[in-house]
Amino acid sequence: MEHLSIGEFARTSGLTAKALRLYDDLDLLRPDRVDPFTGYRWYAPAQLDRARLVARLRLIGMPLARIREVASAPAGVAADLVRAYWRQVEADTASRRDIVASLVQHLRTKETTMHNTSGPTLTPRSAARLGQGARPAQQDALHAGRSLFVVADGFGPHRSPVPAGLAIDAFTALDGPWPESDGDPAAALRAAFTEAQRAITTEAATLTDAHHFGTTVTAALLVGSTLFSAHVGDSRLWLVRDGRAEQVTRDHTVVAALIEEGRLTEDEARSHADRSLLNRALVPAGTGGHSDAGPDLTSTPVRPGDRLVLTGDGVHAVLDADHVAALLTRDGDPDVVGQEIADAVEAAGAPDNYAVVVVDLDA
Repeated sequence: MEHLSIGEFARTSGLTAKALRLYDDLDLLRPDRVDPFTGYRWYAPAQLDRARLVARLRLIGMPLARIREVASAPAGVAADLVRAYWRQVEADTASRRDIVASLVQHLRTKETTMHNTSGPTLTPRSAARLGQGARPAQQDALHAGRSLFVVADGFGPHRSPVPAGLAIDAFTALDGPWPESDGDPAAALRAAFTEAQRAITTEAATLTDAHHFGTTVTAALLVGSTLFSAHVGDSRLWLVRDGRAEQVTRDHTVVAALIEEGRLTEDEARSHADRSLLNRALVPAGTGGHSDAGPDLTSTPVRPGDRLVLTGDGVHAVLDADHVAALLTRDGDPDVVGQEIADAVEAAGAPDNYAVVVVDLDA
């Protein structure tokens, strides 16, 4: 029988050799033959369908025991098993929705205020870099102002205006000195998000095909010594303090949610064909899916010496986590650090548009 090496099988299946070794360890996809002397794995072409099926079942969060059952069942039975699993997922989600509604109501009765801006006013120093990379058009956009910093990663037809630019325009009205004695920064960010969606919805109506038209948005507003953020998608906001970089936002992707729940490993996520598939983004209203999902709103106390960094996925999806952390924590002013990040992305081939904003906070 003809066999494929692990490298050939990986290329043909769309997986990686690392993922195949992991599936072997998890007893989800054993090689057809293992060389007794070298330990090298060999696969049969007939195993390709199972490999692709396992990867897709992992992506919906199916437990390992059920995946083995589905992958070993005849096609008709396998379809029934997947349908039964998803029916239970939807029932579980409905039950949790009721619990969440009750919990939110309970917490709101105890809420004092989310927009406490007490503390010294910090002075930001910022720099930004925007690159087109290997893409045919620039669809990322950014803003680095006096108190507002935004990164947006647009997607859709290569035309102007791009959705990322429309989103940036909606947020820039918030830039400048903020009245610390009144106002609600979180509410203002939410309103800017709503305005951005209105602009994107209006633009989408002029397109013959508005499918897959939208943007990610990560916005950071500095008020006094508090950082307010609004976030949707997989751009990121980082806080660098005491030599450590911490991701403030969570990626709104299918694989990120599964990793957080412990249903998918980091190795699987990095090698999965759908690793960048968004489950939340800023898209035209009424288009279904995640069009009604608002942004995550957070407030974070900050202090002199902190550094804020906003990156599009053209940065953190290209560079490995350790490399990103080393770049974000480098000594130097924002312009130097921003240029080093851009240089690192270019050195890695810059396969995508990229955007980065670096902000150092002074007393």
